[in-house]
Formats: sequence, structure tokens, C-alpha cells
Amino acid sequence: MMRRAMLLPLLPILAVLDGPALAQRADPVPTEVAADQPGDDAFYCGERRLGQWFYCSRPKPPSAAPPAPAPPPASATERMAAVTQQLDELKARAILEPTDENVIAYVRFQREQLDRASTFSDTWQRALWQHPDLDYTLQRPVSTLGKRAWLDNRRADRDAVLTHLGERYGLFYFYAQSCGACDVFGPILRSVAESHRLAVMAVSMDGGPSREFPNYVVDSGQRARMGVPGNQTPALVLFDTASHRTIPVGYGILSADEIMDRIFTLTNTKVGSDY
Repeated sequence: MMRRAMLLPLLPILAVLDGPALAQRADPVPTEVAADQPGDDAFYCGERRLGQWFYCSRPKPPSAAPPAPAPPPASATERMAAVTQQLDELKARAILEPTDENVIAYVRFQREQLDRASTFSDTWQRALWQHPDLDYTLQRPVSTLGKRAWLDNRRADRDAVLTHLGERYGLFYFYAQSCGACDVFGPILRSVAESHRLAVMAVSMDGGPSREFPNYVVDSGQRARMGVPGNQTPALVLFDTASHRTIPVGYGILSADEIMDRIFTLTNTKVGSDY
């Protein structure tokens, strides 16, 4: 009892001295700090909480940089350009430095490209055989037999059209008495006009007569009004009486087949259908 009475006056002092320490001990030590700081570090960083002043907050190592993306594959155009460039380089080297190694390297590489071109040509031909919609020769044959049959059919269609062409179209023939080509072309044009019953109006550019077309007229601005440029003779122009449109057929000497083919093409085929 006496000892207990002696300690009573010291209790306030102990309370003052031990208060902060007791408060610190009352707070739990963060498990992640204590676990991450071994030895003295656990004491200073965990219990004392000295923080960054004692390097308790250790910086994280920098993350590894992501790998660079792979470059996109070269396009077919770029690969073809590279082949052409390499071929030109090997050729130039073989010419400028004609050693056995340089010449052989050029010939080998050139042979590789020839083999590649042959493979492409063979594949092209096989594709046309199996896909008739891609084969242009079915529309315009190139073989001797096919071309002959196509021309015969085309000529029959042309003659049938020209027989009735005079019902809508007429021909203007611009000539000159001093034109030697007109002397050759005049009889050809007259034979075509007579065989297909086409009306021809001959127009003299210099006022001279025409042996093949005696019912001529002298040009007094007709050619300019029709929109036919220049003064070249002979000149053959088709006139559409329905639309009052002029269609130049050709200039210079034309054969009978050329005259009929051009008139048929200009009046009965669409642009691009024959090609």
C-alpha cells in the first residue's frame, strides 16, 4: 500500500511521456511497408514513418519500352519496282565492269524474271480458256479462220444497213478541180453511192466541175456552216436529215470498203464496241 501511494504522484508524468508512444503503438504498422522494408528500414519506415526522407518510398523501376511495331509488308508495286531496280543495277554493273561474275549475275537474274513472265503468260492463257467472259477474241477473233467468219458476218450486216441508209442519210463530197486525189477518189465514191443508192451532193471548193458528179454546186459557205474544218480535199461528210447533224467520214483517198466500213461504224455501232 505504501509503494502504491508513492507511485500515485508519478502517474501524470508517465501519462505525458508515454502518450505519444502509446498512440504510435496503437496505430497498426502498414503491412505493405513493413513487409517491403527489411531490418532497420522496417523500424524507421514502418514504426517511425519517416517516409521519403529515409528513402522509404522507393521509386518503381521504369517499365520496359514496348517493342517497335513490325514494318508493314512491301506492296506488290514496291516489290516490282525493287526487281526492276535490281535488274537495272546488275545490267549497268555488267556493262561498266564486264567481269565474269558481273555478267553471270545479270544473266541469271534476267533469266529468273523471264521465267516469271512466262509463268504469268501461261496462267493468263489458262484463265482465258476457263473464263470466256474475259476472252476478247470471242468478240473479235484473231485466228485466220475465226477472223474470216467474223468479217463475212460483218460485211453482210454492213451491206444490209447501207441498203437502207439513204432513207435517212446523205453524203456531201467536197472536191476541187485542181485536186489530183479527187480524180482518183471520185469514181470510187460514185460506185459506192450507186450500189447502195446513196445521194451525194458534190461541192466544188474552187468552182471547177466534176466528171463523176456533174450536178455539183460551188461552195459559198456551206462547208463552214456544216462545221467541217479546213479546206482539205477530197472530204466526205455524212449528213443526218433527222437530226441535221454532220458526221465527217474521212479525208483523202478512201477505198470502197473503207467508205462503207466507216459509214457503218459511225451510224450503227457504239463507241468502244469494236475494241
